[in-house]
Amino acid sequence: MEIRERPAARSLEEAAALLGLQPADIVKTLVVKRADDTYLFALIPGDKAISWPKLRAVVGVNKLQLPDPERALAATGYERGTIVPIGSTTDWPIFADESIVGTRIAMGAGAHGYSLFVDADALIAAYGATVADISQPAGG
Repeated sequence: MEIRERPAARSLEEAAALLGLQPADIVKTLVVKRADDTYLFALIPGDKAISWPKLRAVVGVNKLQLPDPERALAATGYERGTIVPIGSTTDWPIFADESIVGTRIAMGAGAHGYSLFVDADALIAAYGATVADISQPAGG
């Protein structure tokens, strides 16, 4: 694991350019709220979007949603744009998109202006993450 300081970025694409990466190399950690007010983390490559039907099918529920910024902070201890499963205030289950398997990824590091680099397979193994196809092309 490596944490690297970087200039502030206004978008994932800008963060990728600052780090010399492609957007697909940055994994978004999305905190997702279930109907019972519990949460999960979805790890989605930066060039893709979450597929709600696929994620609902893997999780086995009919309703999932992104919480507002205040609930996301309360659920994880991190502000949006910095959320990472490592060090979260609660160890919510992790669902990782299958496309990150076998890669080294960059992701939020818990604070603005920092990126965390980690081997995706090590992260998946350490947290017992569920790996599945949970993404779709961005904008689709």
